[in-house]
Amino acid sequence: MTAPFSGDRIILRDLGFYGYHGLFEEEKKLGQRFFIDLECGVDLSAPGNTDAIGHTVSYADIYDVVKAGFEGKRTKLIEALAQNIVTALFEAFAEIEWIVIRIRKPEAPIAMVRGEAAIELHRVRPQ
Repeated sequence: MTAPFSGDRIILRDLGFYGYHGLFEEEKKLGQRFFIDLECGVDLSAPGNTDAIGHTVSYADIYDVVKAGFEGKRTKLIEALAQNIVTALFEAFAEIEWIVIRIRKPEAPIAMVRGEAAIELHRVRPQ
């Protein structure tokens, strides 16, 4: 196994979703946009050498798990939302060794003229 957060990775960036996660009633009622960036540590040497889809994790399948995790249980905190998605990815894909997930919330209910609030989790597969 490679050192955590190094080596090969599958990357999905700027995945956009509309959801009702948040602490405040307005967030739960009106919803807002969220963007997810994801890196999954996967040994890509076999698919690189064979050019065969059966030797890799499909990024389309990863997206489906992320989408289901996002649309599943509502959370108050984006930290909990991110952890739920990470847990689902580790359960779905034994090949994923580590995950870096960032959830961005451009309409966070704080007085900012420009920018976004975000969190980032770094997780290694539990042994």
